Amino acid sequence: MTPLPPSAASTEHLTDVLRRNGALGSGRVSAVSVDRTFPTILSLVQRLRLTYEGASPDAPTSLIFKTDLPNRPGVNWESGRKEVAFYTTVAPATPDGLLLRCFEAHHDAASGAWHLLLEDLTDSHQVATQWPVPPTIAQSEAIVRTHASFQAAWWDDPRLGVTIGTWPEPKAVRDWLKDLAASYAKFADMLGDRLSAERRAFYERLFDQAPRVLQRYRARRNLTLVQGDSHTWNCFLPRDGSSDTARLFDWDAWRPASGAEDLAYMMAMHWYPDLRQRAEGHLLDCFHAKLTELGVTGYDRSSLQDDYRLAVLWLTTRPIWMQSAGIPPVIWWNHLERIHLAADDLDCRALVS
Repeated sequence: MTPLPPSAASTEHLTDVLRRNGALGSGRVSAVSVDRTFPTILSLVQRLRLTYEGASPDAPTSLIFKTDLPNRPGVNWESGRKEVAFYTTVAPATPDGLLLRCFEAHHDAASGAWHLLLEDLTDSHQVATQWPVPPTIAQSEAIVRTHASFQAAWWDDPRLGVTIGTWPEPKAVRDWLKDLAASYAKFADMLGDRLSAERRAFYERLFDQAPRVLQRYRARRNLTLVQGDSHTWNCFLPRDGSSDTARLFDWDAWRPASGAEDLAYMMAMHWYPDLRQRAEGHLLDCFHAKLTELGVTGYDRSSLQDDYRLAVLWLTTRPIWMQSAGIPPVIWWNHLERIHLAADDLDCRALVS
């Protein structure tokens, strides 16, 4: 039998949490069991089954309990802290219908322990496909429109970088570029002749031109909040096939940035050329149309295209970080090939020539 999670999911604690959230009346949680366990690369997700005593007609029969992966090997990543911050600061100020409801988000600064208690949509929603198969075009449309709805709610919000997220200071940017260049040197040395001379020259130009290329972000205009880890398996779609109740989840990499970054990560990083070339422009159109519908102004379709190319350019560095952080090669190696194919198609190399 799968062991129960720690005291954060005890019957007494769950009773208190649900009452504080208005999800439980005079009844109480009398028993909790683990229905299913879903280990991921960075976290452990468990579906909890709840049993009640007393009046509890509207109380949830199950919850999602997410916490750190025990004995997680080799991944240099402070998992959980940022996602807890998202659910305590961003989610309460986001329009309803785009995210999972969070009943509790806790992070202990001293120990690093954290957990989330989230709404369970298993019965009504599902991810579009089994990884790594891409979704259909119709499913992808629903996903990009959901991203657009979330981003429109935070577009150029005055809280960005003030009370919601942070803008990197110049020194932090310089340190990041220095660390990236050092990680690349190890990455290139490890790959040897599997990294072509052309790609090596490209990375050298990118690092050399980085201060100029990063100027787009310094004006802090037409920016929003992004999910960061925006692959299509981090979105729930309704099982009944409707398109208006998709829910985004997994927010451990959120930050203020260009909204096109989520689209580039979704398509250019994860899709091979045939599907991407056929769907990319159409889905960017859908995304831009939804932004416009929701009141975003001063950001035309060509600006989105420019930001998308720039996002693809920088995503060529993501596999470097993934390899250095201990992400398995089955992920970063395929990302490396796909993102360079996308950079070729979009002539991203011209941005650093």
